Amino acid sequence: MKNINIRNKKASYEYQLLDKFTAGIQLTGTEIKAIRLGKASIAEAYCLIINEAVWVRNMHVNEYDPGSYNNHPPTRDRKLLLNKKEIEKIEKHLNNQGLTIVPLRLFIAESGYAKLDIAVAQGKKVHDKRDSLREKEQKRAIDRAMRH
Repeated sequence: MKNINIRNKKASYEYQLLDKFTAGIQLTGTEIKAIRLGKASIAEAYCLIINEAVWVRNMHVNEYDPGSYNNHPPTRDRKLLLNKKEIEKIEKHLNNQGLTIVPLRLFIAESGYAKLDIAVAQGKKVHDKRDSLREKEQKRAIDRAMRH
């Protein structure tokens, strides 16, 4: 079984990550099979709280080819499995203006279940993004200097 690790690369660039959580995802049979094949994307996904439950919206899971009429809609809302304390903690964060829930990484845990790393995040301003790029460039330069 290959290691599935689908990342949202833009998340740490676009947002300042404040608090991280790992959640299970409620999936149908064809969805988990498609995710195990690596046919999923969380680049456009975001999370919201509806009726004291956290949902991920816009997570794209391609249809599973052998699934025929049992297939799922590719971008349906999927419930995230978190305990009550975690949901309350997220709700407290979201009471502050300008905060959102961002999916960071979709992976298959050792238990065989699909998991989603999410973070409560605050959008970065343009100058903060420039600082992030500058830090990244400096780190690359240091790594290059260390190798030579």
